[in-house]
Amino acid sequence: MRHRTAILISGRGSNMLALISAAADPAFPAEIALVLSNRVSAPGLALAVKAGIPTAIIERNGATRECHEAAIDGILRRQEIAFVCLAGYMRVLSPFLVQRWERRMLNIHPSLLPAFPGLDTHARALAAGVKLHGCTVHLVSEELDDGPIIAQAAVPVLPDDTPETLATRVLTQEHRIYPLALRLVAGGSAAHPGADAALLNPLPTARPGS
Repeated sequence: MRHRTAILISGRGSNMLALISAAADPAFPAEIALVLSNRVSAPGLALAVKAGIPTAIIERNGATRECHEAAIDGILRRQEIAFVCLAGYMRVLSPFLVQRWERRMLNIHPSLLPAFPGLDTHARALAAGVKLHGCTVHLVSEELDDGPIIAQAAVPVLPDDTPETLATRVLTQEHRIYPLALRLVAGGSAAHPGADAALLNPLPTARPGS
């Protein structure tokens, strides 16, 4: 059985494309059934249409947070969505939507959580002088960038790195582990992520030039 999955985006949708590509395999346990954006100008919408994926736009436009999220929840349920992947969705969700999709909503974050939650992760990693940086896929909880970790990948921080060069190498790993994490969750292999974390984290560290 392939589980109907929605991807929520606000921007270009590079992780969205990685998920769509993985789900093109008939053996993948999830099918991308919907791409939803809170921004009509999100470039990822055109890419989703090109890939043949149905799209929807639900902008806030002055609505209350509760009404906005109720509209999102409504379309997800009408489309019989089983899992939700946040892929550059630039809104902090309220407990209402998080609770409605508990253990069925995934997020990707550009750091090795619990280090550097929030924004500007690459600049903060460089400022902190860390030797390893990376990305994390986790189940969404009511706390920002928290929740059970499904998969992580690490990259070395190089002496001449800038936030931009570091971000580029981390993004390559994001595109690798997000489909892996969705495969694990949709396939039932990560039904209890806390118990599986030792098996899944960390994934092999990328080496310079790889």
